[in-house]
Order: sequence, then C-alpha cells, then structure tokens
Amino acid sequence: MPAPKPPSPAFANIRFLISASQLEGLPQDELPEVAFVGRSNVGKSSALNILANRRRLAFVSKTPGRTQLINFFSLGEGARLVDLPGYGYAKVPHGVRDDWGKLVAGYLQTRRSLLGVVSLMDARRPLTPLDVQLLGWLAPLQDIQQRRLLVLLTKADKLTRSEQGRTLIATRKELERLGIHGDCLLFSSQTRQGVEETREHIDGWLAGK
Repeated sequence: MPAPKPPSPAFANIRFLISASQLEGLPQDELPEVAFVGRSNVGKSSALNILANRRRLAFVSKTPGRTQLINFFSLGEGARLVDLPGYGYAKVPHGVRDDWGKLVAGYLQTRRSLLGVVSLMDARRPLTPLDVQLLGWLAPLQDIQQRRLLVLLTKADKLTRSEQGRTLIATRKELERLGIHGDCLLFSSQTRQGVEETREHIDGWLAGK
C-alpha cells in the first residue's frame, strides 16, 4: 500500500459545521458545495475519513442505514463538503426510506451552490437501480447548472486486477449510454487506491477547472 500523502489544502482544513434533518435546516446557500452520496454500507464514511486523513471525521457504522442527516463540513473558508444520508437499505422502514429519498433528491435538485457530486458505488455491483435513479436526478442539472460528477467504485480491493479493469470499462460505457457526464475511478479505503485522484478532482472543481 502506498504511503499516505498529506491531504490537499482544502481537505487539510476540513472541519464539521452542522447537521440537518430537513431541507429547511440547511445552512445558507452561498458557498460552493461538493456532495458525497451513495447506498448504505457502500463505504462512504470510510472514504471521507481517508480523503481527509482523519480517523473519525465521519462515523463508520456497522449498521447500514444509520446516517439519517445531511452533514456539512467546511473545506477551508470558501467551500463546503456535504455528506448526504445513505439510501436504499432494505431493513429501514419504508416511511424512513421515503423521507431520506425526499431529503437527498430535494438537496440535489434545489441546492444552487452545489458544484459537484461524488457518487459512491460498490465496485462489485455498480449502477444498481437506485444508483441509476439518483444519477437521473442529476442528469438534467449537468447541462443547465454545470454540475460535475465523479463516480467512485468503492471496495475495489475486493476485486482482482482484471476484474477491476472490466468493471471500470463497463461502468464508464453504461454511464455514457445513460447520458451521464462524469469521470469514474476505482477506489479503496483499504489500499488507498484512487485517493489522490479523488482529491485532485475535487481540488480542480473548487479551482474552477
């Protein structure tokens, strides 16, 4: 595993700001925001922790579906990182799942300061119907509001090298077929695969690239 590198300036200065359970409780819509979203138990909290080089920036729960809030973090003085609640866990009551869907969809579709979205999918089963539904919420906004998209295929260490290559190619082709504009990377919180590339993407977004 490669030696950890210090996080970029944005991630080096990350700190927790506020949590919100409803759209009405979101902070003022003024600073550029990068949102992380994915199915429950996809490894989102682990990804946020390793990107920030912190152990407990985001709570890693062994119970999928635990995170039910939108969590905001500062990225320095001029931007925010947004951790959206995980979606799609079958054992969560239908009413709660519906509320989460409304919360996530509402944020993605109405947040004017949303600069880009990092969509996390399990590399062993990417582009599930719920993943495609979420990307469908974003697609109309990519052309209208120039929203960026980065798909991270998490837990890539569970695949062989040849499986990784086939999965990456197949996922990119399917995104193109669906009319979704964005890049796609293999990612592993265990081996740090894709960590530096993900930081570079987000730093580029914040720099207007």
